[in-house]
Amino acid sequence: MPDDDARADLPMTLTLKGGPTVARLGFGAMRIAGAGVWGPPRDEAEAIAVLRRAVELGVNFIDTADSYGPGVSESLIAKALYPYPTGLLITSKGGFVRPGPGSWAVDCRPEQLRHVCEESLERLRLDRIELYQLHTVDHRMSIEESLGALVELQREGKIGHIGVSNVSAGELARARAVAEIVSVQNAYKPRGR
Repeated sequence: MPDDDARADLPMTLTLKGGPTVARLGFGAMRIAGAGVWGPPRDEAEAIAVLRRAVELGVNFIDTADSYGPGVSESLIAKALYPYPTGLLITSKGGFVRPGPGSWAVDCRPEQLRHVCEESLERLRLDRIELYQLHTVDHRMSIEESLGALVELQREGKIGHIGVSNVSAGELARARAVAEIVSVQNAYKPRGR
């Protein structure tokens, strides 16, 4: 593990290859939806205030997904922040569907990914999502097939950059053979805790 001096040398910003620069600390918008990441929040005004305050404090990277709510997180972001300030990067993800509160199912079929990306564009009031991530891997098909849909959306200008989430090292290698992957969003848990 790096010592404190080594961590202090980390840049405070990250730049996507050929893209925007964002602060290292962003805002994950999963929990602005209701209980179980389902439906609207108990207090919509409070959720909107939190989003606005985050941006006031310098957050310029907000991460969401179509499955948060579903659709609630993206709608709240647009309601709170549209028209978006210059330099604010809003990212989204597709690949999970929501049968009910606290319940998550995987669907990374190309036609599903296209559908949810286009819905995200509409909810977020964007013509292009600068960074769009495959939210998970659907083991009923190859990751290459799922990412192929995102590559097509990128060619159409609806996605700027492609990322992946919840992948193994092997899946990441396969993803990189299909698309230029600029972000990996995985959960990490310290050992022994």
